[in-house]
Amino acid sequence: MSTLVSLYPLLAMALPIVGAIIIALRPAERAHRTAMGVSIGVLLVVFLMTTRFDWGSGATYQFANSFAVLPEMGVHLSYGVGAVAMWLVILTAFLQPICVKASKTAVTEDHRSFYAWLTALQAPMLGVFFARDLVFFYTCFEFTLVPMYVLISLFGSTNRKRAATKFFLYTFTGSIIALAGLIYVAHVATKQGTIPWNFDIDALAAAARGMSLSEQSWVLLALMCGFAVKVPLFPVHTWLPLAHTEAPTAGSVVLAGVLLKLGTYAIYRFVLPFVPLAVVEYAPLIATICIVGILYGGLICWVQRDVKKLVAYSSVAHLGFCMLGMFALNMMGGVGSVLYMINHGLSTGALFLCIGMIYERYHTRSMQEMEGLAKAMPVWAFFMVFFTMASVGLPGLNGFVSEVMCLLGAFQSGANGIGRGGTLGNLGPWYAAIAGSGMIIAAVYLLYMVGKVVFGPLREPGGHGHHQDHGRDAHATDPNALPRDLSRREIGVLAPLALACIVLGVFPTPVIRTLEPSVAAVISHSQIAAKNAISARPDDSLDDSLIVGVARAESAEGRP
Repeated sequence: MSTLVSLYPLLAMALPIVGAIIIALRPAERAHRTAMGVSIGVLLVVFLMTTRFDWGSGATYQFANSFAVLPEMGVHLSYGVGAVAMWLVILTAFLQPICVKASKTAVTEDHRSFYAWLTALQAPMLGVFFARDLVFFYTCFEFTLVPMYVLISLFGSTNRKRAATKFFLYTFTGSIIALAGLIYVAHVATKQGTIPWNFDIDALAAAARGMSLSEQSWVLLALMCGFAVKVPLFPVHTWLPLAHTEAPTAGSVVLAGVLLKLGTYAIYRFVLPFVPLAVVEYAPLIATICIVGILYGGLICWVQRDVKKLVAYSSVAHLGFCMLGMFALNMMGGVGSVLYMINHGLSTGALFLCIGMIYERYHTRSMQEMEGLAKAMPVWAFFMVFFTMASVGLPGLNGFVSEVMCLLGAFQSGANGIGRGGTLGNLGPWYAAIAGSGMIIAAVYLLYMVGKVVFGPLREPGGHGHHQDHGRDAHATDPNALPRDLSRREIGVLAPLALACIVLGVFPTPVIRTLEPSVAAVISHSQIAAKNAISARPDDSLDDSLIVGVARAESAEGRP
């Protein structure tokens, strides 16, 4: 791959930084147009990367490059991207122009600050997925806190200060604990003489796998304390509903679509390959925590009457499925987990957009104050029902495939099932059965929300009838005034998300095929650990779909 092509990731990260500076210096009335241009520029760069990416070799780093930053301390600006990270980069680039376009009427003051911080936020998010150096990764991982803190605290709802502070304290504290675990791994690697003092993630992973079960267990605890907050998993999830509810619409979309995926991706990137012995040992405990989150989050949603808070709590339940599939430690669950990251970002992000469009018109999110809006806003009602069905997991839409794959992965994960359709692992049918009841709970609360807000007799908040500000006359005199139903701009915001949900629901196989090599290479280390744990049983064997990944991992470690 040519040197010019290898600079694509650097260009994708540099554009938002330069764009944010330009927005801050230019007049406020040009802020939205500049932010839109920068987001489209990043999308074009990512599109070029997509066309040049070798999807058949997704387990290898592509567009790789490295620049020495502090060579005497082993710090490099080292980047590259595999198939899993590439799909998350595509998701990040895809959502950014949608968020900018959706904010045109939602943000009414201090446009320069809003669009500058929203644009700057894209750079560290992309950096997390591109990073191959631990210091580079952690810098990007932490820097996402600053723009999001500003967006929530300055442009959120009435309780925005508390929400922003809670978001920052929870995630920053967790990240410090995770950093301690990662630094310990770097110390162990240097002490063992396995590698010179550097922070290359793959070199650290190879050294970390040589630690004892006790050491790996402590590192697992540190990493999960940090990354589970970002996901978030129960019981460190309490910052999320408040942050989602108080954030501006674009902030909620970015938070659900990308920022939460930084936590799931970090677990995939660090936890599984760094500490496979501990992962196999404690997978049942982590899976139990995921299931508690699925049921707890669903039951909390059941009693919510604030539609935005309901969707926020649903993320706790949905990402519980995502983590359950990941810790099934087999191909079905692993691929389903990564696919869930993408699908959750699309459908949940779209629901936040729909709710934001209602809030702009009625200035309320309460089911008690608005009902039967399909009569007044049929186009909005179509999109609201569509994305709710995608979130429920209706067959034919994107949520169904990934959710079922995660449950099937957990169902098959059990050493006792080897030779009878099962795979190595410590979960099994009971985990899948109990987690599966969360799908029923999700259907109840999401369909109840749709029934209340969309269908039934029309009920609008006081002062928001046909004669108010959202009529055709107001829209004719002011281009930024909102019509009663969705404007062309708003339809243009939601339509690409709806199309993506259909494509991933009807034709998921091409995406799944591109993910399989990367997932096999990552979870193969846990499969090797599980195989060694039951090596006394001669009839046990590895899952056939993981043979290639296991062979690759053993070869890299010099094992026969």
